[in-house]
Amino acid sequence: MPPSQRFAQFKLVLLGESAVGKSSVVHRFVKNTFDNMRESTIGAAFLTQSVTLPEINATVKFEIWDTAGQERYKSLAPMYYRNAHAALCVYDITNSSSFQKAQNWIKELKKQAPEGIVICLVGNKADLEDERQVDANAVTAYVEELRGEGIQVFTEECSAKSGEGVLEIFTNVAKALPVEETINGASKPSAGRQSGVELNRRPQQQGCC
Repeated sequence: MPPSQRFAQFKLVLLGESAVGKSSVVHRFVKNTFDNMRESTIGAAFLTQSVTLPEINATVKFEIWDTAGQERYKSLAPMYYRNAHAALCVYDITNSSSFQKAQNWIKELKKQAPEGIVICLVGNKADLEDERQVDANAVTAYVEELRGEGIQVFTEECSAKSGEGVLEIFTNVAKALPVEETINGASKPSAGRQSGVELNRRPQQQGCC
């Protein structure tokens, strides 16, 4: 008889400029849907979804806070990334200024978020490659610089519209979190603990959702 499935729960927050597709990424992950006319988030939205890690026989449940990107809501963001275990900083690959805004969010997380938070820098709208403004090599160089500062960060690209890469993002985040440590006796996950997962390694491609 196979061992019973093990379970861990973590808080994840999405940050980024308005219209980069944060909500679309989340809804593709949670509901496997895409709405081209989705309205901007007001304040923040809360969703949950789980991923399975069969290699360690575990299910990771994400409590997801999708924050509004408009400047007038920026002061509320610390309410949502406080005590978060992971953050997706999302930018639009066709909008270079959105990449700068994502970097600004990472600077803020470095100063105020829990030590050891897992950060994924997400380039959305990969289906619009012919309109790309953000150089992928520049993104890689930036992430390597952050790692040199001891930040637990990696980068992925996805298309919320097609679904490509979305599941892989959340699966990779789950693999980077201290799942085993949480299951084996911690009363609740600690964002300050390092997972020791190799973030440079890309998993094999899987179908979305």
